[in-house]
Amino acid sequence: MNYWLIKSEPDAFSWDEQVANGVEPWTGVRNHQAKKNLMAMDVGDRAFFYHSNVGREIVGVVEVARAAYPDPTDPQGRWICVDVRTVGPLPRPVTLAEIKADSTLADLALVRQSRLSVVPVSQAHWTRLCRMGRWAATDATDAA
Repeated sequence: MNYWLIKSEPDAFSWDEQVANGVEPWTGVRNHQAKKNLMAMDVGDRAFFYHSNVGREIVGVVEVARAAYPDPTDPQGRWICVDVRTVGPLPRPVTLAEIKADSTLADLALVRQSRLSVVPVSQAHWTRLCRMGRWAATDATDAA
């Protein structure tokens, strides 16, 4: 299993909307590096759901439910999307300020490539962020 972080502006698409929809196509990504990251996602991979701009915090966990396919919002057919399924909210959101203050997360792509909307997360970073968010799990991959 691989781990990711996906960003959404909550005034465009929020965690509450993700929860209400259950499964949602992650459309609208228009960056080549983010596209490569979407292409690398496999069904079952987990991702943090991050509110960008407003809030700037990890608020939940989703799971890839469908691997990369053509983004229906792209009339040219150059971009792709994946479907993500709601897993659950973090009991305690993890803010960008907390992430930046933690030296063990200094090389997290969210910190290094702050403008990228889809970034990989290492196993070590995933485990650390789960602990920070009080995501209770035996192996930091499944909710308790």
